[in-house]
Amino acid sequence: MGRAVVRSFAQRGNPVTVVDRVAPEVPEQYRHLVTHVAGDLTDPEVREAGVPENTAGIIHLAAITSVLRSVDKPVETFANNVEVTQGLLELARQRGVGRFVLASTNAVVGDIGYGTISERLPLHPLTPYGSTKAACEMLLSGYSGAYGIATTALRFTNIYGPGMGHKDSFVPRLMRAALAGEGVEVYGDGSQSRDFVHIDDVVQAVMASWDKQYSGTAVIGSGSSISVMELIESVRAATGRELPVTHVSAKNGEMPAVIVEIEKARRELGYTPNVRLTEGLRTVWDDFRAADSGMSVAP
Repeated sequence: MGRAVVRSFAQRGNPVTVVDRVAPEVPEQYRHLVTHVAGDLTDPEVREAGVPENTAGIIHLAAITSVLRSVDKPVETFANNVEVTQGLLELARQRGVGRFVLASTNAVVGDIGYGTISERLPLHPLTPYGSTKAACEMLLSGYSGAYGIATTALRFTNIYGPGMGHKDSFVPRLMRAALAGEGVEVYGDGSQSRDFVHIDDVVQAVMASWDKQYSGTAVIGSGSSISVMELIESVRAATGRELPVTHVSAKNGEMPAVIVEIEKARRELGYTPNVRLTEGLRTVWDDFRAADSGMSVAP
């Protein structure tokens, strides 16, 4: 997501400072616009270097996002998610930065079964990961109210798209299985549903919230949930591979459904998801095949 957002700003001719432990992959024509600060945002000196004077805004995408890791290491998750966010907000206050966009999650509202998730639901996280994102949203609200910073919390559903080869979420696992000619394991009967949103639509939401200097929360997804088995059928269509399925016992605590309402994002950000699932999965498949063959894909 970071690479896609940086490219979008660079295409506008905007200079961007990227804070990451590794150097960002930036197309040649945009490298003069991108400054890399190497390091971890838990380091106050790295944060200081990452928010120079005259910074127009901060887009905060870094976090521990693994629910399982958050359960195993709640203190580390708090430090990486909440303390870093507060540190960046404080730098924004001190240096007169007017915009702050946070990558949040619908996990802040917990498990509501087959109900529809919207911004109107109360915060009720059920994991350390969800609770840290809820805490970050409250920090954004406080800094917006007290200091006039335009703070946006975008609650993303399952993001997919090119550049996720290093991920271990379900879409890249399916792509790796398709490449290898192997099958996949599905928990339970595969009827659990999820909302999958393409990276191009995610970038659209980020840029809209930036341009409008929007303050508040917004759920960002495709607005159309599908079952795990329907996702597998779409991957078969995108890849032309068989992808045999083995059903295994469901994990305890797995949410039966993620169904979201995106009307607030439509109304207040002008957000309209444009990438159809099979079309979007083909972009991921092309990326995986190019990486497997050692080729590079043009940006």
